[in-house]
Amino acid sequence: MRYWICVTTQANWEVVRKHNVWGVSDRFRGTIERVRPGDRLIFYVMQTKMDKEVIPSRIVGIFEATSEVYKDSTPIFKAYKGTHSFPNRVRLKPIKIAEKPVFFKELVPKLSFIKNKQRWSGYLRRAMVEIPKEDYELIERALG
Repeated sequence: MRYWICVTTQANWEVVRKHNVWGVSDRFRGTIERVRPGDRLIFYVMQTKMDKEVIPSRIVGIFEATSEVYKDSTPIFKAYKGTHSFPNRVRLKPIKIAEKPVFFKELVPKLSFIKNKQRWSGYLRRAMVEIPKEDYELIERALG
């Protein structure tokens, strides 16, 4: 079993919850193709500005992959930085949805995959990042 952090926007987090599917652009096809049924995917929502309020980056839920990766260009995801379709997809089932999100910055000092604690955001610049089991367990506990 592998453990992943999936980096998304608030709008696409809503798509994940509604459709129980995660998708990435062709640029990250090689990464998502390593996902297997049973893998755990943690969803990280990037900092969001709502009206005048800025909501920090946060962990909002954990899902389990229930399919192999497949191609589907149905436009369910919202455009992000010019990408309109995330055709490399995997089906999911929810494991834990946060009642109250966990702000990611609070976890940084304890996460082993983040070596440079001052520049932690650089570790989350891709659509998906594989993390060690210990970091997954720490995040799962933080979600309550």
